[in-house]
Amino acid sequence: MNKVKQREANNATAVDVTDLILHDIQTGVLAPGSWLKQIDLEQRYQCTRPEVRRALDRLAQRRLVEHVPNRGYHVFEPDGRQAAEVSEIRILLETGMADKIAANASTADVEALRELAARFDKLILEGTPIELYEANLAFHYRLLSLCGNSELVKLVTEIRQRTSSAPVSQWKTRARIEQSSREHHEMVNAIAAGETAALKDAISRHIRQD
Repeated sequence: MNKVKQREANNATAVDVTDLILHDIQTGVLAPGSWLKQIDLEQRYQCTRPEVRRALDRLAQRRLVEHVPNRGYHVFEPDGRQAAEVSEIRILLETGMADKIAANASTADVEALRELAARFDKLILEGTPIELYEANLAFHYRLLSLCGNSELVKLVTEIRQRTSSAPVSQWKTRARIEQSSREHHEMVNAIAAGETAALKDAISRHIRQD
């Protein structure tokens, strides 16, 4: 029984290390292309070498980390073609969710989205890049959750992680950040009005960053 509990504890720790590395990749602490030395990760996350290795293998399976034989692991860095293809997949999935999002959204949901969009606006002026990035994730997670299909939301979240979404690279210019903010409000207004065509258009432009 004690051995079973120990294995469960070890598995939980490994999952935690995976999440910690993932968070640091997404927030730009571990930049695209950077090599991940296992001894450094052990010290950084206060864990064992097997836990680090399991975490890196999990992230490699999700294409967030790449394993190069005889060299080690580095943070995955997609090329322009891959990034464009991932964007097209996201557009297909997220615009496909628009009808259910608009149909399921209550008045309270719309107000919650407005608050999240307003927080993003505020952080453009006052927040750090990481705070802005996390506020953006919070808005999109709440938006997509309205479709009512948790597995679909997980799928979109995993696909988003295949391209670099760190604060330093998510938005090309300050003008693009401000445009993204306006698109957040466009999405909320479209949901409030039940205008699914407008919602799909805003989502598409937002992902493509036209």
